[in-house]
Amino acid sequence: MKIVKLLFICVLTAALSACDDDKDHNKNSTGELSEEYYSGGLLGTIFNETPYAYEQPAPAVEKQGFGLAFIRGEDLFEKEFNTNTSGVRHGLGPVSVRSSCLACHPGYGHGKRMDRYKANDYGNGYLLVVTDENDNYVTSLTGMPQVQAVYPFLPPVIEDKIKIEWKSYNDEWGNKFDDGETYSLIYPDVTIPRDGFNVELPDFYEVRLEATIGIYGTGLIDAIPDDSLLAQYEYEKLLGLTLNDAKYAPVNFIKENDGTSHPGRYTYGLTRGTLQNGPGANAIWNITNVTRSNRQYHYITDAYASAMSKRTEIQTVLGKTEQEIYDYLMSKTLEPEMTDEDYVNFMVWHRGLAVPAARNLDDVDVQKGKALFSQAGCTACHRPSWTTGADNYTGDTLVAGNKLPRYPYQKIYPYSDLIQHRLFMENDIRTGWCRTTPLWGRGLSEKCTGAGEHLHDMRARNYTEAIMWHGAQQSDARKSIEKFRMMSKEERAAIVKFLEAI
Repeated sequence: MKIVKLLFICVLTAALSACDDDKDHNKNSTGELSEEYYSGGLLGTIFNETPYAYEQPAPAVEKQGFGLAFIRGEDLFEKEFNTNTSGVRHGLGPVSVRSSCLACHPGYGHGKRMDRYKANDYGNGYLLVVTDENDNYVTSLTGMPQVQAVYPFLPPVIEDKIKIEWKSYNDEWGNKFDDGETYSLIYPDVTIPRDGFNVELPDFYEVRLEATIGIYGTGLIDAIPDDSLLAQYEYEKLLGLTLNDAKYAPVNFIKENDGTSHPGRYTYGLTRGTLQNGPGANAIWNITNVTRSNRQYHYITDAYASAMSKRTEIQTVLGKTEQEIYDYLMSKTLEPEMTDEDYVNFMVWHRGLAVPAARNLDDVDVQKGKALFSQAGCTACHRPSWTTGADNYTGDTLVAGNKLPRYPYQKIYPYSDLIQHRLFMENDIRTGWCRTTPLWGRGLSEKCTGAGEHLHDMRARNYTEAIMWHGAQQSDARKSIEKFRMMSKEERAAIVKFLEAI
């Protein structure tokens, strides 16, 4: 077990004091830390710059008595599920995307850029996105298509048939700044032949990639009031920005198990409104296909169940009829494989993850980069700070309810407006709309995950590439990129240094 975790198990204050050196070298000339160092507020920030910085419990976890539950929940994230019918972490299958959460989130961060699609490659956080001619998900596949299956079932997508080719792209400036500095841009082209699927497909389909996002600090985003999200949307409308208005029509809000509805705040597509109906609560089920009391069914499609139940070799191995196999695959009353206690522990862990503190904000170059970042207009979308609310939302009252860490009235610095924009990139994200990714903690990505790529499919290998992918003629960020291009090499470097600090 890692030293930092042992320290936490013993006494959280010991872990914090072990990080005193990290905090001390961030102090300004007066010996005080400005509030911006506390990226996650006083209850959500950890001063840790080690390779384990993304994995730490927030101060709220210990203060509110969730220490042991956090550690137990962490096990459910890190360790693999299995195909057993009983025992610890059982129930993987009949098909799955991955065997563990950590497989997609190396070091608890974003997935890595990959040259091939292999589910068991450490750090491969890629999810396949298979769409029809109208850019809608192909309905014979799940939104997150599976490439793993438990014998005798077959996966919907045959992994060995997936091909990723990285192609070069030249922008209108020839990938060159006026002062002569050059950069390169690449994007993934993904193909799967028709015989790479075990379900029927429409006449036209195409494949893209989306990478997993970092999971630290997602509980703090959960604590931002709905009214604040809606006010940000209205503010940006007044600025004249082109927004995905349908996401903010109350009829399209995301409904929870308790009957309440909320605007989207998670995922690239803003498809999840709260953490308890969000990426973690959803992924622990649909990535592993492990059932629980409020998800007593498989994450599969009717088309897949029909295709598998018709296969005579599967009927023979299972000794079941076509109808029996179909009924099992599509059952809505399967026995829960994850206990309610385990699920609550998992959600305590998920909501309890801290954000690493910002670093070196009093460095002259960092301060210069911060000013230039704002002057270029980047903060219009990468909004620096939010203030959490009372954080008394109970959410999924069936299971987790109000048994989770809370972050009332914290000023936090995610550097995101949590709203979708369009960048009009080559081989763009599905629909072209993408939520602004929070920037907090990203400067530690290479140390924590072994990789430092950016954007929805990890096409940008550094900050400069990520910035220049914002520069298409129709992009919401076009004016900011034009200002960035007018800066000197030293000024551009200062912006990068600032981004690495937050």
